[in-house]
Amino acid sequence: MWHSILDVSTGVGLWNYEDPGFFDRLERVRVSGLTRPFQVTSGVIAALGSALSCIGLGLTLVTFNPLLLPLLAFGGLPLLLTSRQESRLEFRFNVTQTQPSRLRAYLAILMTGRDEAKEVRAFDMVGNLRRRFDAVYSRYLDDLRGHLKRRTALSVIGQSGAAIVLGLTLLALAWMVTGGGLTIATAGAALVAVRMLASQIQGLTGGVQAVFESGLFIDDLQDFLALAPEPATAAAVRPFEQIESRQVSFSYPGRRTPAVDGVSIRIRRGEVVALVGENGSGKSTLAKLIAGLYPPDQGAVWWDDSPLSELPEGTARASTAVIFQDFVHYAMDVRTNIALGQPEQPVNDDGIRRAAAASGVADFVDELPQGYETMLTRMFDGGHDLSGGQWQRLAIARAFYRDAPLVILDEPSAALDPRAEYDLFSSLRSTIEGRSALVISHRFSTVRNADRIYVLDSGRVAESGTHDELMATDGIYAELFRLQATAYLPDESR
Repeated sequence: MWHSILDVSTGVGLWNYEDPGFFDRLERVRVSGLTRPFQVTSGVIAALGSALSCIGLGLTLVTFNPLLLPLLAFGGLPLLLTSRQESRLEFRFNVTQTQPSRLRAYLAILMTGRDEAKEVRAFDMVGNLRRRFDAVYSRYLDDLRGHLKRRTALSVIGQSGAAIVLGLTLLALAWMVTGGGLTIATAGAALVAVRMLASQIQGLTGGVQAVFESGLFIDDLQDFLALAPEPATAAAVRPFEQIESRQVSFSYPGRRTPAVDGVSIRIRRGEVVALVGENGSGKSTLAKLIAGLYPPDQGAVWWDDSPLSELPEGTARASTAVIFQDFVHYAMDVRTNIALGQPEQPVNDDGIRRAAAASGVADFVDELPQGYETMLTRMFDGGHDLSGGQWQRLAIARAFYRDAPLVILDEPSAALDPRAEYDLFSSLRSTIEGRSALVISHRFSTVRNADRIYVLDSGRVAESGTHDELMATDGIYAELFRLQATAYLPDESR
């Protein structure tokens, strides 16, 4: 079952991870998916055992007096009705508590995570975070008390109904004795059978309740598993002469304003194309659309004469190397960190060293304790951590090692010093060797030598052209360029 959950969570489209509802469902199946199927099995076994006992004891009671059996059978109805309502309450409670449960887990990570520890201590956040955690947990306990009261009330009603019917059955048995319908010895045997049958009926309703309650969670689980895409064959790398987005639009789940609104750009083979714009202008979202990580709501991304939707699934991903600005720090050795650029291929040490040299990793890797074998984490013995700039060079090396026709670099120099940034971009064309690069950056020194620059504003292309053309236009690009340039000019030149 855990494998099935992983198949869905790793196979669904990236846009699902922008939807809080998906995280709620994922959290529920993480809990219910591993326990509820077992509870169904246990409930079925318990119900079958009780049902067989009920049949045997029922036949015994019929030989004493046929009236006793329907009385006891009727006693199981209150338990059956109230237990079903209890199960529905339990399911609704779990659904409503999914987000608070995720919030508690997140606050716990903030207080125990290694990456968060330095900032939590630097800003002395421990007291504040602990109060938030306690407040969320206190609300959960209040909700739990209310939930248990409602379940207890239903349980009392069901048990009381069953007890009343059992009492009536015992009264009927006493009446039969006093009326001469049963001897004392027969009545004693019937009394034992009545008590045993009542107990088995409770066991039967308990098993049915376990199956019904777990069934509600399994229905939720099945809906989640239905999200799994059809198994796809590994897509082949597809070279191109031109990639073009044509009037592409995309909105994140739950947002009315498009993140990308009718954008058309073009990337030719061997070109370096840049995306610039203020924060929130849609640069990273557009890059994900071109890489095939998001499906556009409108328009299409074309690779030569074919839209992505008509190409084999995963073609864009197989043909693109993407390094995001919030790239992952893999707690693995240097060689593995780079080799993850081609995770399904045998490790090519020559390729790793070329990627390391092109990205600047080779400048510091020999200084690490075990060179390329150095574990990059302090969480385990013998590990070593890197600086922010070194991590960024390592991520860029991973993109270069992928050897894809299109390289997308999202803020690739954010953590680099000026010399490292200059070395990286002065050698970018020779590094990609006829491949194409899409560069997203706020540093205009990074993009000024691009073949073409697209300026995004509120999800749309506001301007495009070379650096000189955009400066001559004296629009948004020129304004942002001058604002950034003033930081490096003497006061009298501003």
